Amino acid sequence: MQRIGLLGGTFNPIHIGHLLAAEAAREAAELDQIWFVPTLVPPHKAEPGVAASIRLEMLQAAIAGNPCFKVEDIELHRSGTSYTIDTVTALQQRHPDIMFFWIVGSDMINDLPNWRSIDELTARIFFVGLERPNEPVTEAELPDFIQDRLLRASMPPIGISSTDIRRRLKEGKSVRYMVPDPVLTLIQRDGLYES
Repeated sequence: MQRIGLLGGTFNPIHIGHLLAAEAAREAAELDQIWFVPTLVPPHKAEPGVAASIRLEMLQAAIAGNPCFKVEDIELHRSGTSYTIDTVTALQQRHPDIMFFWIVGSDMINDLPNWRSIDELTARIFFVGLERPNEPVTEAELPDFIQDRLLRASMPPIGISSTDIRRRLKEGKSVRYMVPDPVLTLIQRDGLYES
């Protein structure tokens, strides 16, 4: 049975930290592939200001050439807010022969008990929890049913965020080496995040 990691997000824009997180999770959980799942409308953030088609193009450019990385655009074809349980249910119906792992950062691990249909979700998948700098996980405070389905992974400490990248671009500062070169080319081509 294939082991596939799912990494959801707005990827607005995708950056080196996302790619490092995906690789760290792939290695730690012995996953065959990572599928990046761009969201249309996230449940815990404001709507992205950049069109889904452009975020998808940046994502595809960022992972080109890595056979272990793939884009799964299932959430871009669904209207309304994207919830993990809906995505996982649909993917399991399409791929009953795959074992799925949802990748989350330490900021989200602590919030798992508040996720929609978390009981059903933990019965369906495992979580790979990535340790992020300065964001400790209080695993002992998580319910047992979540702890039992949580694998831990460490990743290199890297303080890059999409929010910071957007701010830097708005201020006219460089984001070179923060995003893959093909993503930077697309950002510059379309003048993204400048105002």
